[in-house]
Amino acid sequence: MPARHPRATCASLEVADRLHSTAIHLLRRVRREDTSAGLSAPQLSALSVIVFRGSLTLGELAHAEQVRPPTITRIVADLEARGLAVRTQRESDRRIVVVRVTPKGERLLDDGRRRRITALANEIVRLPTRDVAQLERAIDILERLVGPKMPHPK
Repeated sequence: MPARHPRATCASLEVADRLHSTAIHLLRRVRREDTSAGLSAPQLSALSVIVFRGSLTLGELAHAEQVRPPTITRIVADLEARGLAVRTQRESDRRIVVVRVTPKGERLLDDGRRRRITALANEIVRLPTRDVAQLERAIDILERLVGPKMPHPK
């Protein structure tokens, strides 16, 4: 368990606990839309990293996904077999394998993102207007908390 920040208060810990729990439940709810992609959660996660970070080595991908090299090798092999990613050797050092997304992989990820956003929008539209405005303000605060967001490809 991380050390408690000297300025952490009971109130900030309670807010953090509620935010953590709510974020997990929200992600689980929209992740239901991912079943139509036909990929496992680890495969979708790895594909997402490849799309958003660009070409990267197997080691970099394993580090980003917090898995061991044999695990990422299997995941990438599955993505490659489905035509969603390709492995190539780095020209400067043929021992290094680089993974990049294919157009098919990018489309699959974009389609999934669109489905998740639509599912969430269908729930948000049922909220009163003032709640939507409060939600927008809360998102502004959350974006400041997490720092600059990564641009969506294309």
